[in-house]
Amino acid sequence: MDIVETKPKGRLCSICNQNRAALKRPKTLEQICKDCFYEVFEEEIHRVIVDNQLFKSGERIAIGASGGKDSTVLAYVMSELNHRHNYGLDLFLLSVDEGITGYRDDSLETVKRNEIQYGLALKVVSYKELYGWTMDEIVKLIGLKNNCTFCGVFRRQALDRGAALLKVDKLVTGHNADDIAETVLLNILRGDIARLSRCTSITTGEDGPIPRCKPFKYTYEKEIVIYPFCCIMVFISCLFFSALLVFSLPHKPCYLFDFIFYAYITSENLNLLFTYAYFKRLDYFSTECIYSPNAYRGFAREFIKDLERIRPRAILDIIKSGEDFRISMYTKMPEQSNCERCGYISSQKWCKACVLLEGLNRGLPKLGIGRSRDLNNEQNKIIKQGNETRSIQSKQCGTLDF
Repeated sequence: MDIVETKPKGRLCSICNQNRAALKRPKTLEQICKDCFYEVFEEEIHRVIVDNQLFKSGERIAIGASGGKDSTVLAYVMSELNHRHNYGLDLFLLSVDEGITGYRDDSLETVKRNEIQYGLALKVVSYKELYGWTMDEIVKLIGLKNNCTFCGVFRRQALDRGAALLKVDKLVTGHNADDIAETVLLNILRGDIARLSRCTSITTGEDGPIPRCKPFKYTYEKEIVIYPFCCIMVFISCLFFSALLVFSLPHKPCYLFDFIFYAYITSENLNLLFTYAYFKRLDYFSTECIYSPNAYRGFAREFIKDLERIRPRAILDIIKSGEDFRISMYTKMPEQSNCERCGYISSQKWCKACVLLEGLNRGLPKLGIGRSRDLNNEQNKIIKQGNETRSIQSKQCGTLDF
């Protein structure tokens, strides 16, 4: 008796031509199966690491871990590639506790589970111990308008100070292609030439205390995260409208079966959105920060998503444009030095964190926000006073010398 091989239903994977396709890649528009997706996803990141010589054998590497999908996938992939390709790296997880009740405390529980799952040592540094403030306290003082400015500046330095405590050689973050394209756009909108010239670099901060690497520079967010709630809501919506149609057209119940069939087909094909974190069943925290709904970056993110829907390669094209930008030789660039107060890298006498922290401690929370001449004069006045008599309440941004 002849055995007839049955092929899987649906479109076949364009790489192996054996298994059923499970997703459509945004960058290449290839329809591939789960196994091939794992392979190409991890291989692309490996090639980025090797081609850009991000690491050397024996280095200590801190992985910025927030518990979100990007950092969780980064920790998993870095651990897998380190073993598979024998990078010879000593990996650690590094988290920052901003002090956001109901958000960061929950996400840190995810990071602690990742510590056990991946066998990586975890170090947590907090705003409270470094700066004497939590984000809950800062938001209570300044409101929701400029809170992301404080958090972004403090978080960047907190990561560097945590990395210094771990005595690592480099810090890797989960910034993906979408994030970098957003940053390019934001720097153009703000006219920030200095940051625009370096925001697309895969390794930054080489002139600072600890270099930072972005292995996900060319990795789309859609390939990292999943949109399961969208799948559920579409299916429920189809059933809901089916029921409405039946009640409005009682003599034509066949429409119900048409809609249920459509809902089933839709849910079957929505597995094209299932991505790495979902396929691997990784444990990550998916809630957005409760203080970020009005963040300026959010508007840039929506614009990038609209472009991606029209032309998926727009994200990589924006990154390429950022890489090709050249600064005129007549443009005056800020000179990097060190903060006179804490020693952190800065283009001013005091680093941004010290200025913001001084404003908080003196009851002037808007100090350091914006670029007006009056604000700069006020900053210089505060710095001059601070050099003459140090406030008892004042605390420098961190406890480590760079």
